Amino acid sequence: MFVSEAGSRQLSPFWRWNIISKDHQINEEIRAKEVRLVGPEGEQIGIKPFREALQMAIDANMDLVNVAPQAKPPVCRIMDYGKFRYEQQKKEKEARKNQKIVDLKEVWFRSNIEEHDYQTKFRNVVKFLNEGDKVKCSVRFRGREIAHANIGQKILERVASEVADICVVERVPKLEGRSMIMILAPKSH
Repeated sequence: MFVSEAGSRQLSPFWRWNIISKDHQINEEIRAKEVRLVGPEGEQIGIKPFREALQMAIDANMDLVNVAPQAKPPVCRIMDYGKFRYEQQKKEKEARKNQKIVDLKEVWFRSNIEEHDYQTKFRNVVKFLNEGDKVKCSVRFRGREIAHANIGQKILERVASEVADICVVERVPKLEGRSMIMILAPKSH
């Protein structure tokens, strides 16, 4: 609340930011006796009492935003908080758009796989790597096949050697339970 020039009490024109703000303290939320004040153009104004700084922000029809609460005294800036939030959200959205999400795709092999089935699964491995995804290659062993884990090892080593030019082996073939697992990651260009 503040008292207008006419002398009547009314809500601060910046009350709406108190609802929106989660990351910064704004206007009346700031709990400091004095603040280091930065102007709307980024100029250093100096250390001012909080009430005087808030009045300067109100006079400029802007918000007083605590940008460094851990500093002694806290650093506050006079700015249009709505515009600031909008710019921040635009930057975050742009960063999310440019970010590549790497998925982990899984391709299952069997220890007694035929050549044609191997080639089909191998093409999938190459396709996933070219799309920029990691690939988890697994060989499942059923029943007594587990006694011949070396066959699964050879299959996974064959896959790794055939795609060595487009990927790196992130995790070498290792037996886990009844499966042998290897993880391939695409080479960064």
